[in-house]
Amino acid sequence: MIADKALVVFSGGQDSTTCLFWAKQHFAEVQTLTFAYGQKHQQETSVARRIAELAGVSFTLLDAPLIGGLGRNSLTDTSITMDAEQPADGTPPNTFVPGRNLFFLSIAAVIARERGIRHLITGVSHTDYSGYPDCRDTFIRSLNATLNLAMDEQFVIHTPLMELDKAQTWALADSLGVFDLVRTQTLTCYNGIVGDGCGHCPACKLRQHGLQQYLAQKQQTANAQ
Repeated sequence: MIADKALVVFSGGQDSTTCLFWAKQHFAEVQTLTFAYGQKHQQETSVARRIAELAGVSFTLLDAPLIGGLGRNSLTDTSITMDAEQPADGTPPNTFVPGRNLFFLSIAAVIARERGIRHLITGVSHTDYSGYPDCRDTFIRSLNATLNLAMDEQFVIHTPLMELDKAQTWALADSLGVFDLVRTQTLTCYNGIVGDGCGHCPACKLRQHGLQQYLAQKQQTANAQ
């Protein structure tokens, strides 16, 4: 464990919850920061608060509607029908909120600086990144350097899930002892349904596919023993 503090950008979803409990094993003190950015499923913030309480860490909710209001996307604009699949032309789906991770991590860095924190943690992955350009490792590395230059600090952005697919993320949650919590109490669904979700939106499909892969692998391992 590092005798230091860390700030987790926290949505209460599968990925950030897994990162939260990863952080608790790696840092002496962990804090969470959740954003209300105009997302349709506003219960995301109450789910995040509840999980933070269960984890025994501090919780900060920041109202930042500007993030969701700058560009048109189906997560904040009720007039847009959500893309059910990844666009065939390789462009980001309309669930992509332009600049979201850029804003999240930049604001988190300012707050971290004020609190004497230099470790930032986010649940992005370029393995299962849903076509979102701000989940790529190149972006995170670039932003890390920019934040350090912008504030003359030595922030370290940790991305525990960057090289993991969803099955491996489930495996990590299991190894951290929070598999059931992640499965039943997190909110990943774009339609705002806790746990296994609606089963139809892109986030639910990705989550469920990874879960079935992991459970099959776990059963195969058990049978081989």
